[in-house]
Amino acid sequence: MADALVQLTRRRFGETMRRDAWWVQPVVVFIILTAFIVYATWAAFQNAHYEFGPYLSPFYSPVLFGDSAHSWFGPKPGWWPGFLPFSPALIILPFPGLFRVTCYYYRGAYYKAFWADPPACTVGEPRKTYLGERTLPLVLQNVHRYLLYIALVFLVILASDVWKALWFVDPATGVKEFGMGVGTLILATNTVLLALYTLGCHSLRHIVGGYLDRLAGRPVRKAAYDCTSCLNRWHPKWAWFSLFSVAFADIYVRLCSMGIWHDVRIF
Repeated sequence: MADALVQLTRRRFGETMRRDAWWVQPVVVFIILTAFIVYATWAAFQNAHYEFGPYLSPFYSPVLFGDSAHSWFGPKPGWWPGFLPFSPALIILPFPGLFRVTCYYYRGAYYKAFWADPPACTVGEPRKTYLGERTLPLVLQNVHRYLLYIALVFLVILASDVWKALWFVDPATGVKEFGMGVGTLILATNTVLLALYTLGCHSLRHIVGGYLDRLAGRPVRKAAYDCTSCLNRWHPKWAWFSLFSVAFADIYVRLCSMGIWHDVRIF
């Protein structure tokens, strides 16, 4: 059989034979992620309007240090750098933020949207070499599994916040009474969506059984693997739903605290 010599030509940036609107998805991702980053950064530096009644914004939970009644260890610590504005959110937000940044799904999304690496399948990119994730800074993406453990702890804390959001202080007696408000449902929905996103993580699948050749004879591990695999099928959707929910939860608490919105007690 005769050998055929095929010469491959590298496409220029943006060059493609695709006729569909391939650029729409990376543009939308760029806009949404940029808006979220800008808002989350602004909200984190505010150090105000992050609590209302029993509600606590997920951007600030847990409040390790601060003037809030939710603070675990008291007011602003003495070791806080004087040149950096203090906010409880600046202490804890990097952990869930890095968990998302290193997420396998988000990598594929923002590599295309921000770095054009590549802009889309079969579309030319603005570089001639490919280094992968073997060198700095992208080799740090491998810490995703360890950030997963921290994210699981955050889920427990957020679930505790939902429980606290079920107890309202009676202004007449000053006694806490069980109840539910719209804010309670918003915080609960956000926690559920974050749990679906986190528990469907690719790394969790590997931890609970993906490294094994056989799951037969391990009923508990197999059940956990099947559960996280089921959630993983919707992992991109949970990623976006939870991104919107955590931002809206902060907006709701913030606007209620500012008196712009009024929380409605269901019972």
